[in-house]
Amino acid sequence: MATASQVKALIRSHAEGDETRFYAIALQVAAQAARSGHNHFATELRELVDRASINSKRRRTPGSTQILTPRIGGKLDALLATTFPKVSLSEMALDKDVRSRIERVLLEQRQRDRIQQHGLMPLRRLLLIGPPGTGKTMTASVFAAELGLPLCTIQLDGLITKFMGETSAKLRLIFDAIEQERGVYFFDEFDALGGERGAKNDVGEIRRVLNSFLQFIEHDESGSLVIAATNHVALLDRALFRRFDAIIEYPFPDAAIAERVMRSRLSLLNTPNVDWRAAIKAADGLSHADIARACEHAVKNAILENTTVVGTEELIEALNERRATYG
Repeated sequence: MATASQVKALIRSHAEGDETRFYAIALQVAAQAARSGHNHFATELRELVDRASINSKRRRTPGSTQILTPRIGGKLDALLATTFPKVSLSEMALDKDVRSRIERVLLEQRQRDRIQQHGLMPLRRLLLIGPPGTGKTMTASVFAAELGLPLCTIQLDGLITKFMGETSAKLRLIFDAIEQERGVYFFDEFDALGGERGAKNDVGEIRRVLNSFLQFIEHDESGSLVIAATNHVALLDRALFRRFDAIIEYPFPDAAIAERVMRSRLSLLNTPNVDWRAAIKAADGLSHADIARACEHAVKNAILENTTVVGTEELIEALNERRATYG
């Protein structure tokens, strides 16, 4: 049963309107009751918390950055950044194969009940690989928005510590959340966590963390999507690849996609004099993000010069500057 300190903490958190802490303490009481043999009471209390959490979630406003339920709160505040993206797949300029594979994942997720009725699981564990700025992070947002799920981005700076066993313990908390609260869980810069075992700079703690991740993802049968992304696929341990349902590789944009990105980003201005062939040539080898930012730079230059027109020379200059700085 609840201790005196827990009762006081429940009243205090309720008075302060701190739902996350209130529900977290209630779950602590349920766990303590279960350990004491009061299983029926513990089950009822957990169910009450679940229903209250769902109602609380429905009252929240999409687009805000906040924690959904106490199950993704407390100790996880420093480990997960929870958002509600609104970006759609139609907003992304993608290679045909990449788009097709994303659409397949969305289709299986939307039809997951039918798939599970036949003893199968929908695609849900994804590894995104490719150069920086090619759309991997945005893809995670698209999955969340298209499926109406929260995007929970794992904060690696809060996850990885120098203390033996602490990172693995935090990783367990994350996978507990993955099991308990359906969402899109995004491990960005995944090579920091999934680096190859036996590498020259390998240390025992990181090896233990990787082993823990392999075990957790192997046994994960939740309804959540687990997405990992890396710019350095060669650094990943080979054992990771078979743990993912699909590996999606993001290439640099081809000429058609580069032109689409430029036309979209320059849509606020008049571009009748732009030589698109020359602009596409200047954009060759740049990522989607680099092209977009170069176009935004050209737009701002036009605004500052009190004009609504951007020409070939200005656009190519912005693209070349982006390449010189970040290429």
